[in-house]
Amino acid sequence: MSDNGNRRGAPRNRSIFLTDKEIELYKRGLLRLSESASESGIINRTICGNSLDIIDWLPARFVDLAFIDPPYNLSKDFNSVSFKEMDSESYARWLDSWMGKLGKLMKSSSSLYICGDWRSSAAIVQIASIYFKVRNRITWEREKGRGAKANWKNCSEDIWFCTMSDDYIFNLDDVKIKRKVLAPYRDSERKPKDWMEEDSGQFRTTHPSNIWTDITVPFWSMPENTDHPTQKPEKLLAKIILASSNINDVIFDPFLGSGTTSVVARKLSRRYVGIELDEFYCCLTEKRLEQAKKDKAIQGYADGVFWERNSLAKQLQVLKNGG
Repeated sequence: MSDNGNRRGAPRNRSIFLTDKEIELYKRGLLRLSESASESGIINRTICGNSLDIIDWLPARFVDLAFIDPPYNLSKDFNSVSFKEMDSESYARWLDSWMGKLGKLMKSSSSLYICGDWRSSAAIVQIASIYFKVRNRITWEREKGRGAKANWKNCSEDIWFCTMSDDYIFNLDDVKIKRKVLAPYRDSERKPKDWMEEDSGQFRTTHPSNIWTDITVPFWSMPENTDHPTQKPEKLLAKIILASSNINDVIFDPFLGSGTTSVVARKLSRRYVGIELDEFYCCLTEKRLEQAKKDKAIQGYADGVFWERNSLAKQLQVLKNGG
């Protein structure tokens, strides 16, 4: 999985690769637990290991926000790790084997976001409802791939928003979205009503809904892209982290993958703890975290608001940031 010098392909490919030398370097910085750990010993670290075991060794009540992106109920390879599809009841039992343990890690005011697709969401909400208060279902458009020939194209995924109690954080003003106004309305004095006129067009800043159509799935010309097959976009994590945590809070991800949760937490001045079973993906995370020290840009998020996908103003900002 390292970069052999021929994998970068087109000159505009900005994906993140690892050399063999980098793998050896980043391996030395990984945390490997075999016994109980203190909060100070795990903060801002990438833990390499099986989260189903490691959860038992983590301290109580240290998490302000958890982002959970478990394997969906389908057969898939994640580099050195494989997940095999189960029947629905078995998948629900697998979820229950670790989801209940998360409660002891969470503060009473904390939130959890749990990802799934149409196959896995029924089991996810069934088990999550036992341990948490399920608040909402976010559906985000995952526009990628050519489509199916004998079925509807699957281009959406779900994220279940849960809390530990009725006392939780939700920073509405931090996650408003800027939309282009197609039919602007003016008041009796011909002044813009509930919208703004800018050099690049007419825009309205609106409240976020549970339908997200402004997310771009990482691809080869984006500097956040990696080889991970189910990598979540930084913009998606930024929405969640800004909405449901404050600066210096601890963000936890027990299925870290290539590290998007930890990377965005660092960019947004939060602390983080991530667990990932595959060593190569842990090393990718460490490289991305190193890059995030110098570059805090998040594509699609600028000037304190989230821009619509492919909007002109957003494109100008991306060019400005080198994205």
